[in-house]
Amino acid sequence: GDWNTQDPKLFLYEGSIWYRRVFDYAKKNHGNRVFIHFGAVNYEADVYLNGKKLGRHTGGFTPFSFEVTAFLKEKGNSLVVKVNDTRKHDAVPTENFDWMNYGGITRDVQLVELPFTFIADYSVQLAKGSLSMIKGFVRLNGSGKQQKITVELPEIKLRQQIITDENGYASFALEAKKLTLWSPENPKLYDVIISCETDRITDRVGFRSIEVSGSEILLNKKPVFLRGICAHEENPFRGARAYSKEDARMLLTWARELNCNFIRLAHYPHNEYMARLADEMGIMLWEEIPVYWTIDFTNEATYKNAENQLSELIGRDKNRASVIIWSVANETPVHESRTAFLTKLAQKARILDDTRLVSAALEVSTPPENPFLKRVHDPFAGVADVVSFNVYVGWYDGLPDKCGKIQWDIPYNKPVIISEFGGGALQGLHGDSLTRWTEEFQEYLYRENLAMLSRIPQLRGTNPWILCDFRSPKRLLPQVQDGWNRKGVIGQNGNRKKAFYLLREFYDKLSQGEKILSR
Repeated sequence: GDWNTQDPKLFLYEGSIWYRRVFDYAKKNHGNRVFIHFGAVNYEADVYLNGKKLGRHTGGFTPFSFEVTAFLKEKGNSLVVKVNDTRKHDAVPTENFDWMNYGGITRDVQLVELPFTFIADYSVQLAKGSLSMIKGFVRLNGSGKQQKITVELPEIKLRQQIITDENGYASFALEAKKLTLWSPENPKLYDVIISCETDRITDRVGFRSIEVSGSEILLNKKPVFLRGICAHEENPFRGARAYSKEDARMLLTWARELNCNFIRLAHYPHNEYMARLADEMGIMLWEEIPVYWTIDFTNEATYKNAENQLSELIGRDKNRASVIIWSVANETPVHESRTAFLTKLAQKARILDDTRLVSAALEVSTPPENPFLKRVHDPFAGVADVVSFNVYVGWYDGLPDKCGKIQWDIPYNKPVIISEFGGGALQGLHGDSLTRWTEEFQEYLYRENLAMLSRIPQLRGTNPWILCDFRSPKRLLPQVQDGWNRKGVIGQNGNRKKAFYLLREFYDKLSQGEKILSR
């Protein structure tokens, strides 16, 4: 867990903390190799075992591993991790962001024992544009890299053998004519078994296609509307970083209660439990890297950092059917170096995985001569598969009655997703619908925003900001915010606000096929 909520003295601490764990370890097999795997450490981690530096990892939300085979002892191993979460101008995210900077070893740490030659990586998913052709690859690590590999889906009696090359790599293709496709209505998962002479892996994988055609998003070749919500990786009951499978299940269950079929995991990669449970529960996901606000877009090292975080995210979740969108940024100011930066990230995402959609949460602009016109004129919208943007009419921009006067200028024949909208309310604070911070004001704001957004012809998804109230040291209004962002439809105590029920009813009508949205 994070250090901020483990000791009151560390609540706002940013800097370095040293961790130490002493342990014994007996190998199961003398010829095996052992790795230490970190789910995530925020932000920089220097890792040592028995006085030997294993390496450094930068980036607070993606997994990394070091081999420790040569340094392990049977008794008295000393694992030391120096963690530093100091904000830096050239980091990703940069110094300025609107969530709690939870420091520490925030996800699971595991010792993993593997054969001398093992399956290091694999991909198994439907080929782009296909509903029956399963394609993928296997990559071995170790001295015996040229081996026979077997790929199996026992339930539908599919089996293929391939031979890896001198680099331990082999690709495969399987025609699956009796495949049940994964969807929110039927989140079917298959056992996929990949084996070689020395190793065997079983994964639970769903198969589905996701693509765009004009202004439609197509799931398994059929139009789908993304009934979404945004979420931070935080447990509101603890006011702390969410880290367990139980935390992930709680957040996903709340989204399901809202009648959501989609969640935007903002603004950084969340725990792997989220994607694996979303596979099981039938919830589509938007996953994002923390290229947030004013990144140092001219710095090549900053770009390499962002690209590495994107690569580690895609590497971890490329076999998760629930993940349908890779997002490369949030609310970044439009200028040439920024657009070049995001375009390179989009290109990298498509090289690593051409089967999913690429987007970013963009911003709207308002011309001074017309305060009711909202424009999305962003060169990155031409690069993205889906035009996504954040808009806060009625909260940062006038009162909710302004929503009825808004006109849209979105000159792209692409699907539109509203990546954020909404406003704040203190759970339990009541008044009339024009009194800010009351549940009634938030409910009114949601009602007017949903009507306003429904007038966008290309609208194919909405993601209100946000599922739960979350900690943010920027939000300091006494007796209302007190260090919390109050835009959640669920309060920090887990109680639902009035906007929760309004949104649930709206999504229920959408799921029943009611024609609320203009087409």
